[in-house]
Amino acid sequence: MSILGVESVVFGVADLAEHTRFWTDFGLPPESATEDETVFRLASGSRVIVLRRGDPRLPAPDPFVGDGVKETVWGVDTAENLERIAASLASEVEVTRDGDGTVRCLCPDGQPIALRVWDKRPVVSETSPVNTPANFPRFNQHRIWRRKAIPKTINHVVFFSPDYVASFEFYERHLGFRYVDHSKGTGIFARADGTFEHHSIFWVNCDLPIAPDHFKFMHIAFGMDDIDEVMLGANIMEAKGWKNQSMNSSGGISRHRISSAIYYYCDMPGHAGEAEYHADTDYLDDNWVPRAWDFRFGSLLWSNNAPPIFRGDNIPWDMTFDADRRSFEPFRKSKPGKLPVNGKLAELTDDDEHAL
Repeated sequence: MSILGVESVVFGVADLAEHTRFWTDFGLPPESATEDETVFRLASGSRVIVLRRGDPRLPAPDPFVGDGVKETVWGVDTAENLERIAASLASEVEVTRDGDGTVRCLCPDGQPIALRVWDKRPVVSETSPVNTPANFPRFNQHRIWRRKAIPKTINHVVFFSPDYVASFEFYERHLGFRYVDHSKGTGIFARADGTFEHHSIFWVNCDLPIAPDHFKFMHIAFGMDDIDEVMLGANIMEAKGWKNQSMNSSGGISRHRISSAIYYYCDMPGHAGEAEYHADTDYLDDNWVPRAWDFRFGSLLWSNNAPPIFRGDNIPWDMTFDADRRSFEPFRKSKPGKLPVNGKLAELTDDDEHAL
């Protein structure tokens, strides 16, 4: 085990007060606030840090124009593993270190990342048993009645990538991320080795019509206890005037087919991306066999409001197991460099490559 998940996400925004209001309404527990920054800390110890654009603590040059996540900080379990990861990164990209030991680099796709040792906190949460007509474990018992949506974890982050296959392989090569699922032509889902949520990061293909032509933040997902908490959060955000009109949105609460997760997206102010309430996702370990999906099925939203391409009786269920990563080849733009072979990393030669 080494990477335990997202330790912090660092936003750069034009209107600090408006973004502070957004995250407060969203349910993030505030930790501190000044004229220059607002910090929220979740039950897991993960932080959302909001800074003004141009703050000297943000990566320079700015990875993309406008508001959004400017840096993702991954939490590492031990100092020894941090050193191992730093040495691996330094073999391919320039690595810098802060006085507190934080390691920083710029990924080849343009994503600034940081890594530091993280004492991740155990999360205490509870959900009510679910009754069905044939099985009713919640017998003579009322459901938990929630008054506020309180995100407890950062489950994953999502970015547009100009070469999403290479983006994943860089994370795998140096950070030990696991290949989970591939929505063919859309993106790759990957899990940090110290987590069990379906994915810790998802890279979306910049070649899609909805996508920019460069690296850019898309959304961040927060772990909630159950669908009740997701519904409550959605209702609170709507009542406070926050909209749900993003390109990812089905117009309401829905469920992803690939990860099984119930979700609700909410647009951040300043076109900064989307915040996602996320519950009942699949949980995995290294026994999981990666899968490749037709993008229409894998991306299908469980909602009549979904775009027509994702609805209808002709959506193909052509999921295949993909441990050999054959599904990558039609979408590969650059040399793989190294790929796992029999559990080990091996160099590939030009003769080993599959021509597109």
